[in-house]
Amino acid sequence: MPSNTIGCYFLALRKTLERTERENSEDIVCFARLLTDTFRRGNKVLIMGNGGSAADAEHFAGELVGRFLKNRRGLPAVALTGNSATLTAVSNDFGFESIFSRQVEALAVPGDLVIAISTSGNSPNINKAIVTAGKIGCATLALLGRDGGEAAGIADHKLIVPADQTPHIQEMHIAVIHLLCKMVEDALFPPEGEL
Repeated sequence: MPSNTIGCYFLALRKTLERTERENSEDIVCFARLLTDTFRRGNKVLIMGNGGSAADAEHFAGELVGRFLKNRRGLPAVALTGNSATLTAVSNDFGFESIFSRQVEALAVPGDLVIAISTSGNSPNINKAIVTAGKIGCATLALLGRDGGEAAGIADHKLIVPADQTPHIQEMHIAVIHLLCKMVEDALFPPEGEL
């Protein structure tokens, strides 16, 4: 494997990381505030994605329910990708485009937060669930890439990673997810004596 392949890849990744910090810091602050407010109200977070973004949804939920860096109480978060019986039943009975919206319909209540993770923003099952969540009275966040796709126009809040390559979009999504987890933990579980 040529060493310039490695260098070129990391160079592109560094550029994407720097652009994401420069262009999306306000979005990250907004997302962290919405997550924190959701948990303070006693509501929950529902997270969804396809493929690599499904793995990111489960990773995100795991960090919130388990822990990120602090030993603290669990936070209510559910990855809508984790129940194979539900996914296959809904897909079989209603179609693949309903796998997330049906779960949002069943699990979400007003005040919950629904998070979509999609590199393209054009997945019908993601976008149908965003619309369903809005009708229920949930706020919706979308972690996206490229031009944001259809999801950028229907989610309440969006963060579009400034990249076109799927791997770099996904790498930024996980960096943002980790940063959000840290910001939420810091806000909800400050050291004693801090406000």
